[in-house]
Amino acid sequence: MKTFTLDEAYAVCRAIAKREAKNFYYAFVALPEPRRNAICAIYAFMRKADDLSDDESISREERRRKLEEWQADWHRAAGGSPTEDPVFTAVRDAIERYHIPLSLLDDLIAGTTSDLKANLGDAPDTYATFADLYRYCYLVASVVGLVCIRIFGYTDPAAEKLAEETGIAFQLTNILRDVAEDAERGRVYLPLDGLRAHNVALESLLHRQVAAPPTSNEHDLLAEIGRRAEGYYASAARLIPLINPESRPALWVLVSIYHALLRRIQRADYDVFSTRASVPTAQKVGILGVGMARMAVARLFG
Repeated sequence: MKTFTLDEAYAVCRAIAKREAKNFYYAFVALPEPRRNAICAIYAFMRKADDLSDDESISREERRRKLEEWQADWHRAAGGSPTEDPVFTAVRDAIERYHIPLSLLDDLIAGTTSDLKANLGDAPDTYATFADLYRYCYLVASVVGLVCIRIFGYTDPAAEKLAEETGIAFQLTNILRDVAEDAERGRVYLPLDGLRAHNVALESLLHRQVAAPPTSNEHDLLAEIGRRAEGYYASAARLIPLINPESRPALWVLVSIYHALLRRIQRADYDVFSTRASVPTAQKVGILGVGMARMAVARLFG
């Protein structure tokens, strides 16, 4: 059995994060090395779960089966069994080092699996109410926040609810950005009660002309989600001071990049159909520069 040393395992995770993490990696750089290694390990774990879930070359049933097998392998590794998987090796060390409950990683996998829920025929994936969507966002994003704050370090229990809501802000931003792409894959994350309230037909979203700007009804629906996201970004601002000082710059970088993405969507008047919104690399580098300066100050006076 090929096994990896801890240093080798973390190196694999850092490479995955650098290659795949479009927004997260800029925040990782602003962390002290031990915490950065742990965050990269968690990201690599998430990436593997997402890749198994998104493999459209096989059926949903087969993807669920592979995820269940992978989760069982993880449980054995987490329990101390030898593993050939460098990501498992790194994550096992991270959860021990930062006292991360295994249940949070199981919740993360549950969120990934929720994208594979069985449906009838060609029925699209939908969420009936915002409360249903919130639960999905909790599993795929808030859980990540609850893991991350344990790596960042905190003492005030209020940080946990604020981290949950920060994850909601990030995921609602992702949902807005990806409306067109998700619809092409038969997924509409905008809640059905919201569609009805704004007189937007589900079928019109699933089969709309992609390059056309939003109708007034679609605009109002998207703007409602944007307003909800803004409310949760207020929680993110309140979370940052509760985090260990040496980790605050990294969280500030991450929040700033995601909030900048939402603002670009807003400045485009919620036209998420004509083009996919993104934060330019130069802007991300500028945010990272501020974050690195804050990190230097935190280390100097910490």
